[in-house]
Amino acid sequence: MKLIGREKLGTQVPLELFRTIRLIGLHQALPMGGKGTTVTIGRKIGESLPVSTLEDILVLFEELQIGIPKVVYQDEHKLRIAVEECFCKGLPVMEGKMVCDLEGAILEGAINKIWKDKVSVREVMCNVCGDDHCEYEIRYIR
Repeated sequence: MKLIGREKLGTQVPLELFRTIRLIGLHQALPMGGKGTTVTIGRKIGESLPVSTLEDILVLFEELQIGIPKVVYQDEHKLRIAVEECFCKGLPVMEGKMVCDLEGAILEGAINKIWKDKVSVREVMCNVCGDDHCEYEIRYIR
């Protein structure tokens, strides 16, 4: 994925294009708002990341400009990761709407790759819902 041959346009695409693909293309064109597709894609992306620790995942999440993650809670049953500056930051508020399932699935795929116990990830806060940041609850499946 890092082999990019765009000499003039470079390595970046506008966030507007990414939002359009995600929120109009996938969300409106596929059943269940595209959630099944984005979750499957996200898990595969997470599994393919070159990571071996949770810290690696958090660093890479920011390097890839997915968002700025930080662990806000952890115990023997679950982990919560808040993500500042998620792609949805600045979108209009739609109460009750959570749109960052791809990002959560990337976390799930990456964490499942490195931990012995499997996890499930659920978005519990989202900028689009009016929250200050996006947040994911990661539960250990034993």
